[in-house]
Amino acid sequence: MMKLKAILVDDEPHAIEVLDNYLANFAEIEVAARCQDAIQAFQVLQQQKIDLMFLDVKMPGLKGTDLLRSLKNPPKVVFTTAYQDYAVEGFDLNAVDYLLKPIPFERFLRAMDKVFTGLNITNQSVSVAQKVAPASQDVFLYLKVDRKMVKVNVNDIYWIESLRDYIKVVLKDKALISKQKISLLEELLPEDGFIRIHRSFIVSVDKVESYHSHKLEIAGKELPIGRNFRNDCQRRFKLTF
Repeated sequence: MMKLKAILVDDEPHAIEVLDNYLANFAEIEVAARCQDAIQAFQVLQQQKIDLMFLDVKMPGLKGTDLLRSLKNPPKVVFTTAYQDYAVEGFDLNAVDYLLKPIPFERFLRAMDKVFTGLNITNQSVSVAQKVAPASQDVFLYLKVDRKMVKVNVNDIYWIESLRDYIKVVLKDKALISKQKISLLEELLPEDGFIRIHRSFIVSVDKVESYHSHKLEIAGKELPIGRNFRNDCQRRFKLTF
């Protein structure tokens, strides 16, 4: 079987590790190089034919978007970044997809489906992606905490609290503080497992211990249900207000 050659371009080693782990599920992909900056990636692209590039945007020296502009015959590109501000620019450059960190595996699968479709790979590759998802019992997120990417199983999350430009992710035995918006994390969480109950709170549905019209209890802590979220909570918890 002819493999697709891919390169991973990111200045954060943990981000490279995440992509490596995800791509290990695809027999069709061979990771030809792992680059920590755009210049190194440019050199690799001059030396060998690359079919697919996972490309960070903000890196020291040269941005990923500038690297892509410099290429006459670029490979298929999936942007992987913590910054949503570059999404329009990324798609203007004909990127296959634009993934926001931390990248859930389910979202990564959707990107790979687009890659296979764009490269005219037949159902064999698509079926591989579809088979991987049910086999993965756990979904993981990677949160940037104190300059490192921390792997979090979403099944271990009790609730997420907004702290302005930061979020607090509460687990059974600890809490993690990460600089990002709660609305971004909301998009990454499985919809069937979590619900937004307040502008400042997202909770794990199966961790809720009790509830009524204005608040619920989870892990012994009471959290408010916001007025604008009461209808959603009513549908999910079958509350009578």
